[in-house]
Amino acid sequence: MRFDPYKQVRLALAAVLFTASPMLWAAGTGNVYVSSEDDDVVSVFDGKSLDKIDTIAVSERPRWLAFSPDHKKLYVACGDDDSIDVIDIAEGKVTDRLTDIDDPEIFAIGPDGKRLYISNEDDAQFTIYDIAAKKAVAQIDVGQEPEGVLVTPDGKTAYVTSEVANMVHRVNLDSHEIEANIVVGNRPRRFALSADGNTLWVTNELSGSVSLIDTRSNQVSDTIEFKPQGFRPEDVTPVGIRLSDDGAHAFVTLGRANHVAFVNTKTHAVEDYVLVGDRAWGIAQSRDGKQLYVTNGLSDDMSIVDIDKRKTLRSISAGRVPHSVVVDTVVE
Repeated sequence: MRFDPYKQVRLALAAVLFTASPMLWAAGTGNVYVSSEDDDVVSVFDGKSLDKIDTIAVSERPRWLAFSPDHKKLYVACGDDDSIDVIDIAEGKVTDRLTDIDDPEIFAIGPDGKRLYISNEDDAQFTIYDIAAKKAVAQIDVGQEPEGVLVTPDGKTAYVTSEVANMVHRVNLDSHEIEANIVVGNRPRRFALSADGNTLWVTNELSGSVSLIDTRSNQVSDTIEFKPQGFRPEDVTPVGIRLSDDGAHAFVTLGRANHVAFVNTKTHAVEDYVLVGDRAWGIAQSRDGKQLYVTNGLSDDMSIVDIDKRKTLRSISAGRVPHSVVVDTVVE
């Protein structure tokens, strides 16, 4: 756990902010939310101008972010406080905290919005958590240092990466049993699922690659390697991944290689590398689909990438060690 000499001051300030008059936003604004690990805040940027319009105090070391299905709430994993904070989007502040969740790393929200599916890195467990009851309903042993979590749109299956075992676990969410253990690259991190549900993309941080899993056979069907010019193989560390809204491309952040890779989802060819900030991890697509937002943990900024031009337009300050970024898209 991080030592924080100003913790009492920070908590007092958070208490003031918790009760102060908040900024008011409706769901579906296109606003951009970024977690800042060392500032213990979630910053809010206007979806059009990208000006910072709000700062929301949360618990210690906020990292992963995810909206509820209706986008009325934003859930924030705060690993050093063993909690997941709940931000009310309309009120612009934390209105609830889910506590006693040991070191929450990455999580997903079920399609009905009733359960969280959480990787607990220190415990090598995958937790199924009932939001209304505020308690775990199941804890499943997985490989060491679980990280990425993805739940299928039908709510029946979850996938969990194990960084140490170099494995993806397929979990049946009805029986709470592991159905398959799929060996991938070295230190798998995050997921993306094709629109038809047949292909699962997995970033492998220390292999400099992405594994493609056929979800019908639970087998790796292809591996895509990244080789941006001028970087040693050990510096190419893919983590974040997003499939484009039109399904034509996969966007992969390459960590310390400071680039985003553009991958053709049909041919699996790497079409381009776009230079961004230092240690690119988090990634999201703007509401209009024209830009990428990339959080850079070592340059403390967020790069704005034009998708059509394949170039970084600008970078904006995003707090100390920005981790994850999400966009409040329109709710149908």
